[in-house]
Amino acid sequence: MSQDRGPRRPRRLEKCALISASATALSLAASGCVVVHGEREVLPSATRAEAAKALEQFTTAYNAADKAYDASLDADHTTGALAAIDSARLKAGAVNHPDGNPAHEPLELTDAKFTIPKKAGWPRWFVADTKANKGGTARWLLVFTRDGLAETWEAAYLTLVAPGKVPEFKTDRDGWAEAVPANSTDVSVPPADLSKDYTTYLRGGGKTFADGVHTSSWRALREKRSIRPGLVTQYIDEPLTNGDYAPLALRTKDGGALVFFTTRHFEKQTAARGASVPTPNKAVLALTDGEIKQSLTMEFVSNEVALDPAEGQLSVLGRVQGLTSGKGE
Repeated sequence: MSQDRGPRRPRRLEKCALISASATALSLAASGCVVVHGEREVLPSATRAEAAKALEQFTTAYNAADKAYDASLDADHTTGALAAIDSARLKAGAVNHPDGNPAHEPLELTDAKFTIPKKAGWPRWFVADTKANKGGTARWLLVFTRDGLAETWEAAYLTLVAPGKVPEFKTDRDGWAEAVPANSTDVSVPPADLSKDYTTYLRGGGKTFADGVHTSSWRALREKRSIRPGLVTQYIDEPLTNGDYAPLALRTKDGGALVFFTTRHFEKQTAARGASVPTPNKAVLALTDGEIKQSLTMEFVSNEVALDPAEGQLSVLGRVQGLTSGKGE
């Protein structure tokens, strides 16, 4: 089962004589020693060179893990929703192919555009918008985070967005973006409430979200699948907001926000007496505990990206979901 990872303690960063690139804008004290309070100074989260290096290191680690079906090989480069989804995928692959991934094709990320917010406090984070050799023409949006200068950049979110749907971001004269606080009230839904509001919408509908593939169409599909001859499917949706699952938001040029957030979903299939649950595929079986007799409960983690306007309905632009565990009864 996936778990919330609690927030990690911000670090007070002390540098003497030499300081990090992100702190060069600070004046040096006469003594030549400077104390950088990462929790207070408003600084770019990363340099553009650091962002490019983080993307390169992630891609290398991701490909090594995918080729060997070994989650330990990219564990230091993923966190949050992406880590939950990716580690489960690799675990299932290792069970079914202990000698590695026979269908491995290296991931290639190109045409990278980095949006880096200038902000105070940890975590620092930035967004990489790239092309990929997988997923068709969709743009891959990856959000990288870290909680201290000594830590490795980790990819927390991965969503795929149709070309032309990534909004323009508000930037200052130097090209640095603006992070939107989780409790911001100048958008339709505060980013901190988005996971909860989305799961509420999935259960009961409403007007908070505009119609689309990941909203009205997904609700309609689940309703259609909920009752079939000899089989009942139940859904439970839960918000995920703590620690490395916390939402992250960027200010858009029109005054709204682009918000990355996480949800958890359970799907329980129960067969009628005398019938049986459809046999799941090998990947599902690899992540399932217990014997599937009358029911199968599957747990999924999903990361979404939504446009949260200053006023009006929200649009969910992309959603990547992965099975993280199963239970047979």
